[in-house]
Amino acid sequence: MATASIESDLKAQVFRLRTPLLSAGRSHTILASSKGEVGAMNVAIKCYAEGGENEFHAHAKEDHTFIVLQGRARFHQPDQPPRELGRNEGILLPAGALYKFETASDEPLILLRVGNVWQPVAGDTAVDNSGRQDTQGAAFGAHTKANKGSKGVPIPGAFYE
Repeated sequence: MATASIESDLKAQVFRLRTPLLSAGRSHTILASSKGEVGAMNVAIKCYAEGGENEFHAHAKEDHTFIVLQGRARFHQPDQPPRELGRNEGILLPAGALYKFETASDEPLILLRVGNVWQPVAGDTAVDNSGRQDTQGAAFGAHTKANKGSKGVPIPGAFYE
């Protein structure tokens, strides 16, 4: 799915926007990532069969953006009206901005996510270097029960690409 080398951050990384479609749950796959003396970046593809990132949270150390590739997403921020985004629309969330989102269509939601911290290219695994936190500033894991996380169940032979 992803071709990348994190041993040498000076080499270009090639990746493909492809992920299994899900009948339940969600997935988060890092496609490419780099880190250096002056900055870092990660590119991920996400799939949500239902739900979303269901509780308000922020990434204290990471600006990031989501671009809708398939389906519709409804983003929420405290004291703001919800923003519904469709294909080829995106949102930029500065470090520290509280948000949550949910799917807003019947088809699986596919998002491209780009952030400015390093993440390992290791499938559905991430390190907590973005400072992900809840509304009280406590650490808040993406795959926790509190965030209503559930492992994705792939639809055999079905992919976004």
